[in-house]
Amino acid sequence: MNLEDRVLEKIVPSAELVSSLQDKADRLEAVVIKYAADHGIDVEVRMAGSFSKGTFLSDPDFDVFMMFPDNVPHDELERIGLKIGDEVLHGERMFSDHPYTRGMFEGVEVDLVPCYRLASTEKLRSAVDRTPFHTQYILSHLTDDQKNQVRLLKRFMKGIGTYGAEQDSRGFSGYLCEVLVVHYGSFRGVLEGSQKWKDNTCIAIEGKGPAMVAPLVVYDPVDPRRNVASAVHEDTMGLFIAAAKAYLASPDMKFFFPAERPPLSKRELASKAENHGSRLLTAIFQKPDAIEDNLYSQLWKTQYALCRKLNEFSFNVLRSVHDMKDDRLVIMFEIERDTLSKTYKHFGPPVWVKSDSFMEKWKSNEYGEPFIEDGAWAVIAERMYFTAKEMLEDEAAVAGIGRDLDPDTMVVLDHARTLESADALMMTELLVPKLPWEV
Repeated sequence: MNLEDRVLEKIVPSAELVSSLQDKADRLEAVVIKYAADHGIDVEVRMAGSFSKGTFLSDPDFDVFMMFPDNVPHDELERIGLKIGDEVLHGERMFSDHPYTRGMFEGVEVDLVPCYRLASTEKLRSAVDRTPFHTQYILSHLTDDQKNQVRLLKRFMKGIGTYGAEQDSRGFSGYLCEVLVVHYGSFRGVLEGSQKWKDNTCIAIEGKGPAMVAPLVVYDPVDPRRNVASAVHEDTMGLFIAAAKAYLASPDMKFFFPAERPPLSKRELASKAENHGSRLLTAIFQKPDAIEDNLYSQLWKTQYALCRKLNEFSFNVLRSVHDMKDDRLVIMFEIERDTLSKTYKHFGPPVWVKSDSFMEKWKSNEYGEPFIEDGAWAVIAERMYFTAKEMLEDEAAVAGIGRDLDPDTMVVLDHARTLESADALMMTELLVPKLPWEV
């Protein structure tokens, strides 16, 4: 038995599990249909998602779509759809691009989503109207064997850390995995095909839509105006290409099921930082009450914003990582230096340009009067900040961090406190980066 068959033995759900889940899905569908009929609501109920397409790995969610006639006003669709969710699931109302209800049914997590019943995707009425077409397309284009090839690709993606179109993953959605298998034919076909990818690679199965600029463009087979790979970040695409190359050269179970990485000891971490000649810095925010997917997006935004500030003030970021804890958002930086000299050289206008205001401002400068260098006035000035810690504490509020993050809750740990009390695994990943299959 080859490696991929052994992986499939581990990941393909048993017939008993599939049958049990199907019974639950049928009962859930019947409950929604009965509720709609009892209340005179005209909806068609349709299952979507990986369970309905037969490409799920384990513990699938149920995605139930309530398809309303296209003459129902949008606000009515949302109001009635959420009311059905309240009455049937007694769950939580979720608000992203489109409101829906998330709850539990017989131990299975369910998303109950209102959308429009359309003849085509030409004139979409809501953000999720494509989804039933996605289900129909995949069911009509994948054989049973190819569904298992999708499972292999998903498990590979999970193993190397490139799966999921959520804001933190910035990776390949389940539907994108399915579409890639439709295009390339198999799991290995996708891996081999990826070796020809480069920035702005375009894949069109059913036809090309408008020109798009993205690391990877995969035109949606049911709506070529949309890029199925829009969530894929260039780093995630690069990681997948590298993993595919390594796997094709030397297949190994660790690509699908990587070992859990043990953190280094505090002594080892301190030694690594000393060997690098770098310094550590940690920013910790109180976790706000907001949708978690949105928070991940804001966490990335905040990480980039604080990196820009550290670079702007000459502390120079080498690497950064982040994590979302139960009640905290944590960003950790490795920087070239965390302390700067008291003064620096500040350049003014060229000598041949009118310089009265510059000269007036600096004529009584305590660190020396202006001098000429490279044809311009220059002066030795005092820095605004001497340490990275004080800079972040002052500048975070104006750095462009995520809108729900409160800079007043931010605590900054300097090098010593980071080594002493910050998360050891985060520090390990920061100071000793490893590819997931090489741990």
